[in-house]
Amino acid sequence: QVQLVESGGGLVQAGGSLRLSCAASGRTFSSYAVGWFRQAPGKEREFVASIRSSGTSTYYVDSVKGRFTISRDNAKNTVYLQMNSLKPEDTAVYYCKADLVRDIATMKHRTYDYWGQGTQVTVSS
Repeated sequence: QVQLVESGGGLVQAGGSLRLSCAASGRTFSSYAVGWFRQAPGKEREFVASIRSSGTSTYYVDSVKGRFTISRDNAKNTVYLQMNSLKPEDTAVYYCKADLVRDIATMKHRTYDYWGQGTQVTVSS
């Protein structure tokens, strides 16, 4: 089982940038695909981006394409989400999740029971 801890959130003005980190424990982390999700106040949690275990393939929801970049460093057991050109509608708690899926696009539709603490991102207008 992989345990994940999110960090890097904060308050930023619209147009600004943040880099989120998802630090994992467990020697098998490099076998897992990882996805970022977010939940805005009063809304359901939604998929943001995912990355293959090897890091060679990524997948994004349309609303963040061209602005967000997901990457990973398996030597550091960490996945990152670089967020540029932030908008107020990006305000949410951001979570990461590891999964053994081979098709990383399927993480968009999967249901997960357990979530970590997440990290708050607030974008002011």
